[in-house]
Amino acid sequence: MGIITGKILKLNNWPDGKIIGIAKSISAQLTAQGLERDAILSQLDAVRQDPGPFLADPIMADLARECIRLTQKDEPSADILHESPISYPIWGRDQIDDGAVAQMDAAMRLPVSVAGALMPDAHVGYGLPIGGVLATDNAVIPYAVGVDIACRMRLSLYDVSPHLLGQKPGMFEDALWNETAFGMGAKWTGSKKAQHAVLDDDAWYATSQLKMLKDTAMNQLGTSGTGNHFVEFGSFHLTEPMFGLKPGIYLALLSHSGSRGVGAKIADRYSKIAREKHPDLDKSVSYLSWLSLDSEDGQEYWLSMELAGRFASANHYIIHQRVAAAVGLKEVGVVENHHNFAWKEKLPDGRTVIVHRKGATPAGVGVLGIIPGSMGDAGYLVRGKGIASSLESASHGAGRQMSRRVALNSISKSARDEYLKKNDVILLGGGMDESPQAYKPIEAVIRAQTELVDVLGKFTPRIVRMADEPGDN
Repeated sequence: MGIITGKILKLNNWPDGKIIGIAKSISAQLTAQGLERDAILSQLDAVRQDPGPFLADPIMADLARECIRLTQKDEPSADILHESPISYPIWGRDQIDDGAVAQMDAAMRLPVSVAGALMPDAHVGYGLPIGGVLATDNAVIPYAVGVDIACRMRLSLYDVSPHLLGQKPGMFEDALWNETAFGMGAKWTGSKKAQHAVLDDDAWYATSQLKMLKDTAMNQLGTSGTGNHFVEFGSFHLTEPMFGLKPGIYLALLSHSGSRGVGAKIADRYSKIAREKHPDLDKSVSYLSWLSLDSEDGQEYWLSMELAGRFASANHYIIHQRVAAAVGLKEVGVVENHHNFAWKEKLPDGRTVIVHRKGATPAGVGVLGIIPGSMGDAGYLVRGKGIASSLESASHGAGRQMSRRVALNSISKSARDEYLKKNDVILLGGGMDESPQAYKPIEAVIRAQTELVDVLGKFTPRIVRMADEPGDN
């Protein structure tokens, strides 16, 4: 076991400068831990080859940052849009408003864009339309991921009949009231504060922002947001054998929520940084400013986004465990998926790209996903077919056909309640802007993407818990 000197590092192609000192210091720590010279050199080289994942490593983080600083490329000085958008396919065009198509057209003119697709639930969003899928070259666009990073679905199946909901409605309603917390400031305190391994993730110490956000995560773990976020019991019709269950009708719990204040703060910070890096980008697409993955900011955002994804998954896990325990049930099968996220994926031509799915569900070959309807309509369990032209994606829900403002001004409480009564749905909370009439018919949206997914099951909501919103009286 020998000491790794600066000379040895230079012989292994490490450049002169600050980075040599950092590598020597790390080598001394690892030598003290009993590692052999070759193993240490191998670990150092792994950081040099791909520094991003090591930003959260307590020993390697400083070396990773210095590697990124030495190799990062300058952002392009001329942010010139393509004269016309790169062509892209649209599913369910007759159900999509022109504004959403115009937004997607604009995104496809970005100099970093290489491919895209528009799903049948698409409607106007901020920057990229909801239902938009965008592939970029070595760049991540915070606003194309979205403000609610890693908003996701989770479906839990129970090997019991949904008739229990009718036999003991009070028990199931109480579970949803008592074991969920909704709203912008929702948090758990005292003995209700949740615990999960995600809070021990080293990534919380990778940036100054994440260090500050850990307290937010501790308070909000196991809570849900506002708007269209929900936790609901319902009846699930399984059409294929799965999870050890035969085809049939089962009790199920479905939830929709994201990374709460953690994701919102990350999105806000890095969206601003991205816009500052591209001051000359046309104002019509300024919110689609990007971060190069060769930059320190880009790597920090990527690490933060992935941590937000793990946090969002933990939120759903806690919610499902608590609600199920309150009614004495244990899940036998689980399906979950993100739909506001970015992934490194390969195109058919072999190029690695960054695929942003803002309100779109991954639908690779055999990949399971959940496409919900509204508070009063069915949702579907689907299996992806891996269609390349859709960037292996599907819709993330029914999609709005009315803006929130239009819904508040045009749908009466009596009309909403009559719709829910007709569909045998009990609503706990819920804003008028989330009325079922504000959404596209989910069956039409599913029909528009039969090329993209196979339907494996249908979830019918029965008791729905959502945030209390202004305008719900």
